[in-house]
Amino acid sequence: MGVAPGSKAERKAALDAGAWMFNVVTSVGIIMVNKALMATHGFSFATTLTGLHFATTTLMTSVMKWLGYIQPSYLPLPELVKFVFFANLSIVGMNVSLMWNSVGFYQIAKLCIIPVLCFLEILFDKVRYSRDTKLSIMLVLGGVAVCTVTDVSVNSQGLIAAIVAVWSTALQQHYVHHLQRKYSLGSFNLLGHTAPAQAASLLIFGPFVDFWLTNKRVDTFNYTMVVTFFIVLSCIIAVGTNLSQFICIGRFTAVSFQVLGHMKTILVLTLGFFLFGKEGLNFHVAVGMTLAVIGMIWYGNASSKPGGKERQVYIPISEKIQKHSILLSQSELGQKV
Repeated sequence: MGVAPGSKAERKAALDAGAWMFNVVTSVGIIMVNKALMATHGFSFATTLTGLHFATTTLMTSVMKWLGYIQPSYLPLPELVKFVFFANLSIVGMNVSLMWNSVGFYQIAKLCIIPVLCFLEILFDKVRYSRDTKLSIMLVLGGVAVCTVTDVSVNSQGLIAAIVAVWSTALQQHYVHHLQRKYSLGSFNLLGHTAPAQAASLLIFGPFVDFWLTNKRVDTFNYTMVVTFFIVLSCIIAVGTNLSQFICIGRFTAVSFQVLGHMKTILVLTLGFFLFGKEGLNFHVAVGMTLAVIGMIWYGNASSKPGGKERQVYIPISEKIQKHSILLSQSELGQKV
């Protein structure tokens, strides 16, 4: 006896919600832990820390391979090198953008990732968006801008860093989508290929990048018990973040994941008000949050309707695979939320 369509749809919706909640909890968790680590304890080595995150993730994928949960798969070296280049450029770009720009301009740059991804989807995947889908995306961007963008000062080097960060992040997300389809790679397979390469490259170059950014050496930092605990906790949560984002692959497109990603921004702001005091909460922030949430609900309805967002080619819907950067939440490492 086949499964009733209703119960199948309900099961998919429940799994989608579960995957999304896992991603939200781990992403918000890592931002809060890293905020404590960087703002309170002065550990400002974001690139090296991300390298440690990927090293921990590599350990997890190695154990899963050993237990037989990850099957052997193939990814050509040139493809892996290109992916790691975009991914690492995204991390460094976001950190440099945060350092060289005001927080307001950094937030605007992050909002630009969605239009760039839409452009890439239209260009490479021949995706068409309905008017409602476009308007709902604009409402989300407007709402998030209202509640996160405060001081917006721009300088030429900061602008270049922001452009590099936005394009490398969008290209990396789109590239994973492409790799999964081209090489029929599952989420764990891809993580198994990319995490070791990113861990090695970031741990080798990370300390030098961090020294260039902060003028401090990672090896001379005073590692107290509390700092070490937070670093370990950050790495453990990062495994969950990486894993959850790979679980979400195939469930959402890159643009949908980005739109939903702004829900995390709203959650981080709300948690910040509860945990770190109410001084940032005012009328325009509340209005911005409300607009963003309405936009997200509208986007969910508009993009799921026939013609809301569709490919003009014959690729099956099951292949509408996405990848939100493993790194997006981790490029928020030093984010002053």
